[in-house]
Parts: sequence; C-alpha cells; structure tokens
Amino acid sequence: MTDYAVTNPATGETVATYETATDAQIEETVVRAHAAASVWGATSPADRAAVIRRIAELHRERKDDLGAVIVKEMGKPIAAAVGEVEFAADIIEFYADNIERITGDQPLDILGDGTAVIRRAPLGALLGIMPWNFPAYQVARFAAPNLAIGNTIILKHAPQCPESAAMIEAIYADAGLPDGAYVNVYATNEQAATIIADPRVHGVSVTGSERAGAAVAEVAGRNLKKVALELGGSDPFIVLSTDDLDAVVQNAVDARLDNNGQSCNGAKRFIIADDLYDEFVEKFVAALAAVDATDPTQEDTVLGPLSSLAAAERLQEQVDRAVAQGATLLTGGTREGAFFAPTVLADVTADMDAYQEELFGPAAVVYRAVDEADAVAIANGTPFGLGSYVFTTDAEQAERVADGIEAGMVYVNLVLADSPELPFGGVKRSGTSRELGLLAADEFVNKKLIRKA
Repeated sequence: MTDYAVTNPATGETVATYETATDAQIEETVVRAHAAASVWGATSPADRAAVIRRIAELHRERKDDLGAVIVKEMGKPIAAAVGEVEFAADIIEFYADNIERITGDQPLDILGDGTAVIRRAPLGALLGIMPWNFPAYQVARFAAPNLAIGNTIILKHAPQCPESAAMIEAIYADAGLPDGAYVNVYATNEQAATIIADPRVHGVSVTGSERAGAAVAEVAGRNLKKVALELGGSDPFIVLSTDDLDAVVQNAVDARLDNNGQSCNGAKRFIIADDLYDEFVEKFVAALAAVDATDPTQEDTVLGPLSSLAAAERLQEQVDRAVAQGATLLTGGTREGAFFAPTVLADVTADMDAYQEELFGPAAVVYRAVDEADAVAIANGTPFGLGSYVFTTDAEQAERVADGIEAGMVYVNLVLADSPELPFGGVKRSGTSRELGLLAADEFVNKKLIRKA
C-alpha cells in the first residue's frame, strides 16, 4: 500500500492511490531542481514576473477543478475550496506585481566614502513540506515568493493530497517555468531527510505540527540548512467590550468554524470579560449548536467533515479527556465518522490537558477573565504564539493588549482578514519565520553586501 492516497473523509472511500517515489526518482528530482536553479536564477525579474503571473491566471482558470479535488481530499466545503484557490492566485499575483521591490538593490548609508548596497540573490533549490489543511494556499505562500527571488522548488505535499499536488505541479509547468523549477515529489519522511541533507538543496520550509517541525529542524540543523517553521496555534479571541455583542458572536463562530475548524490561526480559546461572559457564552453556544456538519460538496455547506477519520477520533479523545478531567461540555462532543459536531468546553483549568493543547476541529474553549490583565495572562498561558483576536471599543486598550499578547499576529475587531501583503507567522512553539507579504521573500535569500570605494 502506498502512503499517498485520496481518501474522501465524507464517505471514507479511498478513491485513488499514488506510488511513493523511488530513491532514484528522489535523486532525479534533486538533479532537476539544482540544474534549473542556474537557469531560473539568471532569468530577469521581469521575465520571472511574467511566468509567475501566468501561474496565478491558471489557478483562476482551473479553480473549479482544483477546488473539487480539495473537497475530495480533505473535506473542505466546496465554496471555501474554490475560494482558497482564488486566494492562492491573489498571493501569487502579489509577488509578480512586487518583484522589483523584492529583487531591487537596497542602498545603505555608510560612514566612509563610496557606496554600499544589499543585493538579494537566490540560494538555489529549496524543499517545501506542506500540510493538508490548505492544499493550494500553503503551496502558493511558499513557492511564489521564492520563485520571485529566483529559487527553485521541490514540493513534498501531505500524503492525503496527492491529486491536488499533481494538479498544482501541472499549473506551474504549464505556466512556462523551466524544467525542474517546480517539482512535486511523493517522498517518504526518510526521503525528505535525504533531500534536506543533500548539498544541492539550500533550505527547507515546513508547515505542520510541532512534532513535524522539530523533526525537520533537527535534520536541517545537522546539515547547516536554513529552516522556516510554520507550526500550530491555539489562538485567543479576547472580548473586553463591545457595542454589538451579536456581531462579535458571529465573528467568533466564523473564526472557529473556518476550514472546518482546522486552521492553525483559527480562534480556539475564547476569553471573555466577566460582565459579558454569560451572555456571550449563551449566544455563542446557541449559534454553534445550530450548525450541522454536512455534505461538503454542497454550495451552502458551512461545516464539513474533519480531514480524516483519524483526525475526528483524535479530537474526540481530546474532548472526552477534557470532560473526564473536569471540563464542562456545553454543546457537541459527538461525531459520526469524520463529521464532528460543533463543541464548546467551559471550566477548563490550567492543570487540564485541554488548557495547553491545540484542538484542531470545531471545538472551542471559553474562559471568564476578571479584567484586562487576566485576559492577557490567559491568552499567553499556552506554548503557542501564532495569531490572536481582540475585541474592544477602547482604542488605547486595544494598543495595550496588542502589545501584551505573545503572538506573531494581532487582529483588532475583525477576523478572517488574511491578505497577500500581510505577513503570517508566530513565536514560541508556533514557528520561527514569516510567510506572505514582502517578509516572505527575505527568508531564503542571500542578502549580499556590495561595497565600493
């Protein structure tokens, strides 16, 4: 049996399998990516931009087909899957539009005579290890800025996304990239380690779990390779004051159910000021309980299945353990196959596993905060530090809380506001790097100093 397979989480049916690469194919992949690096890196920024823009266009042209495959692979509702492909196109186009800013010289003010500039040059072939929860978006935010710089891409996608991985590779090839500039490979974890260790590969980016990130970073460290880590999160959603509680509740529901609750930066812990807690929880629980997990192929579906039966069983075990340790189950906590009912836990304390864990699915934990300082302390009380959300009518309070939260991103009075120009990333155990925006193009680049007399 191959590790790469399309198993529809809505039905449990395995509809396609793909052979894992042989060691000879791994070597061929590295050879192609390394050879393409000298060609693509020497291509002018304007010519690179034209190809990258065509990649964006092909994403839009093929969005329906690619979206349908994403639904089949990981259960995302079809409207969200097509929207993901469109967002991937926007990201790719952003790097085509900004390639001169990305690659242009950066003059320096120097103390002596003469001139000095920082000139950005590509490193060469890179390995990307991508997750299943956003099969097109995750690839775009890694591949596009690095192709703009002039690097080449070896892409190991998640084993449950082999069909979308092949479709994406075809898009990059059909757009006119040189052979080897973007190569999809169905590699095992051991083969990925071999690729990282290869001197012809100059860096690795991984988006995934803490365990996956630690394993990749260990191999990269042993081989003195640059590594970018985008890992998990348990993002706080803090409500301190509001003029429209119903709108805040709807934002909370949207932030928790996005991508079937399987977004690293989805709001997962809801920290509510004491005077708003009871009313918020009543409305929040009612709103989530009204959402049914249904067929992801339907246009009006809000919540589909989790990505696999194993993912649903894992979330069930976490929720059951939380209740056994003393948490109160306010709604949900049940599943049918991979379909998991929206779930809310209360009375979770710092000595329970659920206080520190990431719940990857439509399960939320609510906390009562006695004041602003308590809310920030609860928000910072986990090993994670990816994103965060703050709702308040007090602008000065918003600034204080934003400064106090230990996270890579803070969104004030809004959710689901990711955009191609905004950097994405975290601190603590949520990662070490930034993707999206101009910062993404500075991760795998030689910032070469050129000093002239």
